[in-house]
Amino acid sequence: MDNTLLRSSIDFNAMKWAIYTFLVDHRVLPQGLSMDTHTTSTVIAEAMQTGHMTDELSRRMWDIAKQHEIKGMAGAELEDGALELIRHLHGSLHLSIVTNNALDAALTALEENGIASYFDLIVGREQMGSLKPAPDGYLRVLEFFAHTTSSEWLSVGDAWVDGKASECAGIPFIAYRGDISKMKRMGVQPLADIQDIRDVMAFV
Repeated sequence: MDNTLLRSSIDFNAMKWAIYTFLVDHRVLPQGLSMDTHTTSTVIAEAMQTGHMTDELSRRMWDIAKQHEIKGMAGAELEDGALELIRHLHGSLHLSIVTNNALDAALTALEENGIASYFDLIVGREQMGSLKPAPDGYLRVLEFFAHTTSSEWLSVGDAWVDGKASECAGIPFIAYRGDISKMKRMGVQPLADIQDIRDVMAFV
């Protein structure tokens, strides 16, 4: 959703470091983790696997993320061509959003831009067991649309975590203005690399 449909200004690097620092300060994670390959979601996954997360620490950690999301989504506008693409596909295909953002933050931004109603399903982090790059969000979509198969879907995103999660769910992935070299380093092999979101039309 971020930087695919909406041109948000979420500072993902600042969010990642704020959460990591919080987790180190509370002795959940050790100092010295490589932040080059970690994202906010993978830092959180590391923390969850330690067994040291209490309900209170978890709540405070998610509050940090939510504060960054709300700040970065404020006034977010649509990517060029996004509305044209959505209107073209609406009514003939199922449309879903899978985002690591909090659902209410995502819905606020989508509704402010008048596009929330175009989507049949919006999956936020509250609906996932694990965040992207885990495939949980995409598997939730496949479960909801049980009459479809993974190969009938296309996923579009700008980050390697989008591609990894999508491919792990068996859904072909299209990179939109992504770092292709990083995606390949992380084992993601996009079906295509596009620079204009409207180019998705050529693959449906």
